Amino acid sequence: MAGTRKQVQFAYAARMAKKTKVVPFRAQKPPRSPRAYVLKVALRGARPPIWRRIRVASDLSLRELHHVLQIAFGWTDSHLHEFEIGGKHYGIPDPLEDIGEPPLDEQNYQLHELLQNGSRAEYLYDFGDSWRHDIVVEDEEAAKRSAPKAECLAGARACPPEDSGGAHRYEELLEAVADPTNKRRRELLEWVGPYFAPEQFDLASVNRALRGAGSVTWRRRRERFYTS
Repeated sequence: MAGTRKQVQFAYAARMAKKTKVVPFRAQKPPRSPRAYVLKVALRGARPPIWRRIRVASDLSLRELHHVLQIAFGWTDSHLHEFEIGGKHYGIPDPLEDIGEPPLDEQNYQLHELLQNGSRAEYLYDFGDSWRHDIVVEDEEAAKRSAPKAECLAGARACPPEDSGGAHRYEELLEAVADPTNKRRRELLEWVGPYFAPEQFDLASVNRALRGAGSVTWRRRRERFYTS
């Protein structure tokens, strides 16, 4: 952890000319009348709990839900991610990866095809630190015509700093910076930066960043560093 932490935007590997598995076209299920899901999302292993409650339109894709979760928790989209729903994995298939079965392409699946009231899912962010988010569909309701495609309703505590090593190491970091006698306290405070506030959660700021969710412009802005 020593040293100044640099902010790095992750760029997914560009597609290259090589032999890859061919995934047949998948026809999407026709959408039902407009619906919205209320999701409770909690970061597994975090103590005290780090969680968000969000309302999302049922016609958002899994890719768009990924962006919503990144904003709601405060992550920087600097690492790989993957969803697990009903025993299947969804993410960004890597055309250069030949080992194992690739995830299903998250861009091709809308929420209404995979979720219903009471459904459970997992969102994994950063395969190294393994930040696992448990998702529960708490409610399903008719979508209001004027309602935003994504809205954060409530939450608690800030997400951990990127590259802080997972839930257990983050807990150790919190203990160290809270202990004036800890030998690494100054070093760790320099690493997390002057704005480190683990107990804070700014609902208004999150919802400002969610404005326009589901639009082409919003998604392009979120994916400006993606190459696939």
